[in-house]
Amino acid sequence: MSGVQTREVASDEDGMRLDRWFKEHYPGLAFGALNKLLRKGSIRIDGGRAKSNARLEAGQTIRVPPMEAEALMSAPARPDDETVQALKDMTLFEDDMVLVLNKPFGLAVQGGPGLSKHVDGMLEALRDKQGRKPRLVHRLDKDTSGVLIVAKTKGAASSLAAAFRARTTKKVYWALVRGVPKPRQGRISSYLAKGDEDAAPDLKERMRIAKHGDSGADHALTLYNVLETAGRGLTWVTLRPVTGRTHQLRAHANHIGHPIIGDPKYFDVENWELPGGIQNRLHLHARRLLIPHPKGGQIDVTAPLPPHMQQSWNLLGFSTQGMGEEEDDAWETQAMRGTKR
Repeated sequence: MSGVQTREVASDEDGMRLDRWFKEHYPGLAFGALNKLLRKGSIRIDGGRAKSNARLEAGQTIRVPPMEAEALMSAPARPDDETVQALKDMTLFEDDMVLVLNKPFGLAVQGGPGLSKHVDGMLEALRDKQGRKPRLVHRLDKDTSGVLIVAKTKGAASSLAAAFRARTTKKVYWALVRGVPKPRQGRISSYLAKGDEDAAPDLKERMRIAKHGDSGADHALTLYNVLETAGRGLTWVTLRPVTGRTHQLRAHANHIGHPIIGDPKYFDVENWELPGGIQNRLHLHARRLLIPHPKGGQIDVTAPLPPHMQQSWNLLGFSTQGMGEEEDDAWETQAMRGTKR
């Protein structure tokens, strides 16, 4: 067994979940064993008790208790041909520093209770000869499809994470919402906070509209633009998150009275039926990402719609032709000056 260790959280690990940190540094430590150590208080962050889903901050210290040798093993996992092929099928762009995936609907980005398959776990199959695994630098909700960028080196992870923190990225989402937002271009500005801990489980996981100064409240800003409307009050919108809060787009769409179709957490319109032919799945897609490349220049990647959204677009007569990389930024400038919702 090893003795007690004190490890410092690196700059490119800022925002990483504690359980993922242990998976990175101690791949032999089982999830159940990790939780047992956490319950006993054997693992601590800056001297305090912690939970597996705690978000780390650069510079924090993690107390790692004595563990069996098997838990300290860092040998790379044997590549899984099926997983490698699945990742190749998702790949939109790749070079020696960056991997960009088109994440499918229903695939979680990170692990958690009850999740046996997720992108972070799949990346184990891409460990190099030195045992280094590609790193996630941002996240998408499980049911949100689209562009997900992964760093293949520690330096790339640090550069890309810094770009997200500095908001030098541009993220464009497509969504299908109920009703027609007015005005057709605008900005949604609010404070968001986690749901009440004493609320029902489904409400506890929802973000709520909060007031400035409320405990845990963060400012959130979203720009939107109506692209096309269809019968039965359905609208194709472009959503541009200026900030990056949890469930921001979903909570903001619901806040202005136009929730995203198929959203199990935020679509709560009474006496409303889903039109025939449209699947009851979240219609939110990370369409495009622009981000500075770690070596200079810019990455500009666009992801095609997932099957269930393409089916809806076909049914509603929406055409995606001419809606790719040449998107005009003029509406964003106008929206930034628009009415606060």
